[in-house]
Amino acid sequence: MKHGFIKVAAMTPKIRVADPEYNAKEVCKGIEEACTNGAKIIVFPELCLTGYTCGDLFLQELLLTQAKEALNIAAGATEGSDALVFVGLPLEKGSKLYNVAAVLQNGEVLAFIPKKHIPSYAEFYETRHFAAGNEVPETYLYEGKEVPFGTNILFEVDAISGLTVGCEICEDIWAPLSPGTLHALAGATVLVNLSASNETVGKDEYRELLLKSSSAKQIAGYIYSSAGEGESTQDLVFGGHNMIVENGTILAQAKRFTPENIYADIDIHRLRHERRRMSTYVPERREQYLVLPVHMEEEETALVRTFGAQPFVPANQNERDKRCEEILSIQSYGLKKRYEHTGCQSAVIGVSGGLDSTLALLVTVRAFDMLGLKREQITAVTMPCFGTTDRTYDNACKLARTLGAVLEEVDIKEAVTVHFRDIGQDMENHDVTYENGQARERTQILMDIANRTNGMVIGTGDMSELALGWATYNGDHMSMYGVNVGVPKTLVRHLVRYYADTCGNEELQAILLDVLDTPVSPELLPPVDGVISQKTEDLVGPYELHDFFLYYMLRCGFEPAKIYRIACQSFKDIYDKSVILKWLKTFYKRFFTQQFKRSCLPDGPKVGSVAVSPRGDLRMPSDACADIWLKQVEEL
Repeated sequence: MKHGFIKVAAMTPKIRVADPEYNAKEVCKGIEEACTNGAKIIVFPELCLTGYTCGDLFLQELLLTQAKEALNIAAGATEGSDALVFVGLPLEKGSKLYNVAAVLQNGEVLAFIPKKHIPSYAEFYETRHFAAGNEVPETYLYEGKEVPFGTNILFEVDAISGLTVGCEICEDIWAPLSPGTLHALAGATVLVNLSASNETVGKDEYRELLLKSSSAKQIAGYIYSSAGEGESTQDLVFGGHNMIVENGTILAQAKRFTPENIYADIDIHRLRHERRRMSTYVPERREQYLVLPVHMEEEETALVRTFGAQPFVPANQNERDKRCEEILSIQSYGLKKRYEHTGCQSAVIGVSGGLDSTLALLVTVRAFDMLGLKREQITAVTMPCFGTTDRTYDNACKLARTLGAVLEEVDIKEAVTVHFRDIGQDMENHDVTYENGQARERTQILMDIANRTNGMVIGTGDMSELALGWATYNGDHMSMYGVNVGVPKTLVRHLVRYYADTCGNEELQAILLDVLDTPVSPELLPPVDGVISQKTEDLVGPYELHDFFLYYMLRCGFEPAKIYRIACQSFKDIYDKSVILKWLKTFYKRFFTQQFKRSCLPDGPKVGSVAVSPRGDLRMPSDACADIWLKQVEEL
């Protein structure tokens, strides 16, 4: 449960219709298996102690009596366990029969949750046997003990702050206003659904969509356990389509028609983060609920879920291509609108032969094509200086010519040398002044050429550089529209690769592939034997790590210890833990100290769920203290 993770299980035992004793034994086996695997919330299907397909046998006194005895057996299997277990059975209350979920823990029945929406359409005829459950909890005398009975019951677990569990049964989730929705508004972060959903052609896709959309809208975890093998096939077939979903994402899903119990780790802290950040998520109705405190021992959950090493980049090739095309469209449409508004007819871009300026030039060409402007109205400026290598220089020149832009070369060595003489900078002192002096000279040239051509300077810096502050203030930090500000470095590479693969121009493709093969560098220090001597990732750390840190900090609100934990898991075959920790410390130091650069960013388009614009996603003070974050990093 450390870091907000809780392991949960959706179980589908193989049952016998109308054989509660046998079914109870199968449920007990499932409880033992789930507890052995560390599950703390365990969900079984609807009416699993008798079978969903008993039909009019539900009206038989003997079956109902045996169902109670089966429940006692199942409750006994939870003795000594703090796991919360949900088991379905028919239960008589007053003169009516109810389809209920019994909630078990440590040998006790904590509550009965009745089904609220009783279907009587198509193949379902539950109203023949069951009454709709009451919302306001009532007292039910079970085995000499008063047990709460009603839909409006929540279970508040003390082991994880914010972990509150609500329960609904099958049809409830299909209703326009589901109990799960009401539970979530009352504070439930995890919803369980005991189901007996039969299989028809295409129903699995609809069921999956329903679970994903419900969990996303409610910003909750969903544990869905469905009936499977053993149910009567007289008229229906049940496939055991179990699912565990978190905020619209399927964490685990059973293969239908194959008995399969599934497990997943739901992240309660992430769900709480999402609810905090969404101003339209307004809690209500808490006062209409009975909230039962549930004790669980705090322990570290052994994670079965994984975290992609590149959260900004889809692993699937088709999805990645689609993402790249969409981002290129967002970037180019943003720039197109800016040109339509300003009436500018030309663009000025500093091209270095590196990834970022290459992407910016590609986006600008796209925008100009959309506008019907000639590519000759794009001025690509190469500005060689002390660190420029032949490889990057040649690629910058060839790229500009191949794309049809006007290439302009301004050698800045003499201007920078004079400037250094004016300010007393020793040419042999390759410090930050030596580097930034070149970057600011380049920006001045770009701005002045833009004035000369009545154009705009197109910014090339990406989001990863801005997160780390790896930009010269009022140097490459400044432009008139930054097309790459919403694109992390790990995704820049894939965008250029996608363009190379789809451009249909062999010459352009060859240039782009060589750009992709070139080490990332600002080229502000002299090369060694003609080769780049200043590699960015040697100085600030691997961008794949920093992008990982950035995503889980800003998008998910994770603390440093949690980010470190999942990074060690995700990069276990790539980096030692000490290396990850080193760059995590660098990330937090730079992220907090460099906010002043982000506070005055030029305009640029947001393209994903993470952005650092001071006018959008990141309203952060420039002088915020980083001590509590860095202290936690030091303690790792």
